[in-house]
Amino acid sequence: MNVVMLSPGFPDDMPYFTRALAAAGARVYGVGDQPVQALRPEVREALTDYLRVDDLWAEERTVRAVADWMRNRSIDRVECLWEPGMVLVARMREAFGVPGLTVEQTIPFRDKVRMKDVLDRAGLRTPQHARARTREEVWRAADRIGLPLIIKPVDGAGSADTYRCDTAPELDAAIAAMRHVPEVNVEEYVDGEEFTFDTISIGGHVAYENVAWYRPKPLVARLNEWISPGVIALRDLEPEPIRRGRELGRAVLSTLGWDTGIAHMEWFLNAQGDAVFGEIGGRAPGGRLTHVMNYASDVDLFRGWAEAVVHRTFSQQADRRYNAGAVFKRAHGTGRISAHEGLDHLLRRHGEHVAHLDLVPVGQPRRDWRQVVTGDGWVVVRHPDLATTIEIFDAFAAELRVLAS
Repeated sequence: MNVVMLSPGFPDDMPYFTRALAAAGARVYGVGDQPVQALRPEVREALTDYLRVDDLWAEERTVRAVADWMRNRSIDRVECLWEPGMVLVARMREAFGVPGLTVEQTIPFRDKVRMKDVLDRAGLRTPQHARARTREEVWRAADRIGLPLIIKPVDGAGSADTYRCDTAPELDAAIAAMRHVPEVNVEEYVDGEEFTFDTISIGGHVAYENVAWYRPKPLVARLNEWISPGVIALRDLEPEPIRRGRELGRAVLSTLGWDTGIAHMEWFLNAQGDAVFGEIGGRAPGGRLTHVMNYASDVDLFRGWAEAVVHRTFSQQADRRYNAGAVFKRAHGTGRISAHEGLDHLLRRHGEHVAHLDLVPVGQPRRDWRQVVTGDGWVVVRHPDLATTIEIFDAFAAELRVLAS
């Protein structure tokens, strides 16, 4: 099977998926805007060939360039697991006549307003929402929906350019901060816990599923530098509130016509115990969540996705053995990392439950926490018991201090 993989080396998780495609027996043809020399060695080794394009997002030109490049080679699949490339990949599928989401099917995965409109028509619970292009349209939506509310890009990813507005002055400030965003989604603020629903599907059937719990909600973490944010992949998916989220997630996938691949949905459990849809991407989760899911079940979901794409099977036994939580550390201070305070003590207490530890080394520059999800390092802890997992998770969040000076 010949698979064209868009952006095989970026973002950080893409090399794992690219390598998994090759390991599954595919010939992988990478397309990206990085020089081939900039790709990690394992990516270069996994690729059968690589096409560099100057402007990846010039869609018509990129489709023509790939068509010319692959002229004497068959194309069986076109894949992209990076949010901005989904519509481009759909155009390639249509141009080359290969399976997968069409442009029309892809747009609801990218356009947050259209996404919710489709689900509203199916009777699924979504936040009240409206599309807005001007300050006046934002305020009309706010008058109808009421404060507090969330304002974010229609085609955004994660919590970038996302604002919670509790007062009129905060809404005005958010509008001013988003002048560079041509179109926004104004929606009801859902008060409650935030979870994910992550799946690998084959032919519309969910072959693997995961629910992860954000601690705290991503927007809270994005607005507060001092927080060590994280996420816990849950071992037990059967409690009634979690089951409601899974049922909502399966209904969302069916309504949107999802067929084969990996998808990442976010949903809320509100104060009334209702599962409320947040948004969905037809791609892998970011923030190292695929790694965390691997640690929860001792599986390789990079390989699981590739096997689903190439062979339409999922052969791994994905028993949920642990709750697995990732804590992302942000350094205190500026400059270079000077110490990992509290680490030795934490490892003496909890070392047997630490599955992964990757901190920016002493002497290296501090990272920009606003641009890098993993901040200045991340720790994965795991345990079969959820309360114990939370205790260890909270200890690493509170007691491990990465210092910079």
